[in-house]
Amino acid sequence: MKKLNKKASEMSLAELASYIDYSVLKPEFTEQEIIDLTKDGVKLKCATICINPGYMYLCEPYVKGTDTMLCPVTDFPFGTSSTESRVQQIENAAQYDTVKEVDIVVNFGLIRSGKYEEVTKDLKACVEAAHKYGRELKVIFETDALTEEQVRKTCHCCVEAGADFVKTSTGFLTGFESKGAAPEIIKIMMEEVGNKCKIKGSGCIRTREHFLQLIDMGIDRMGVGYKSVPVVLGLENSDSKSKDTY
Repeated sequence: MKKLNKKASEMSLAELASYIDYSVLKPEFTEQEIIDLTKDGVKLKCATICINPGYMYLCEPYVKGTDTMLCPVTDFPFGTSSTESRVQQIENAAQYDTVKEVDIVVNFGLIRSGKYEEVTKDLKACVEAAHKYGRELKVIFETDALTEEQVRKTCHCCVEAGADFVKTSTGFLTGFESKGAAPEIIKIMMEEVGNKCKIKGSGCIRTREHFLQLIDMGIDRMGVGYKSVPVVLGLENSDSKSKDTY
């Protein structure tokens, strides 16, 4: 949880952009769209560009030598691959020098089954794979599919596994009410991890007011979809109601 010396409303554009993982994850994106969006995130000086790992080679040239790095999102969006596969995905992505952090989706079906020991064991292996290359690991919970108790218990799994971030959502969940990084769930995660993990909110961050509120709460990072980035940064009229993924 970040300690602030000023309110979010007083921050510069660059300071605000440093909270953003710019999401470029839609599977239908063409290579040119991915390149153009990566360039946009770099121009704004966002912390990272979140991409699917298969596009590392495509995006790397556009972040080299800039303030922005890549954040490959592994086992996305379901988190249901074997531990061996998950570890390999992390290692394949983490070896790039342009990678700041790696995100991975927790197996939230196992959480819903109450198999927390299995979840912790899997996450430990994932953490070790990321840390081997000096990268931090963010664990995506898919909080909209979980109860408050399940969220709290999963926070403890992440702390025990040595994860660096806990994170709310993929933005790709269907069949559940979409709340994403609602202040209420961020508060719950903060209560459980304290200073043992950083917090990333993602999903439904589409207004400047919500964005600034989460910063003032002490959030460490936010995943924001490409259509909402200019809105939260105050570069575009927030009347846009686009349901941008992530």
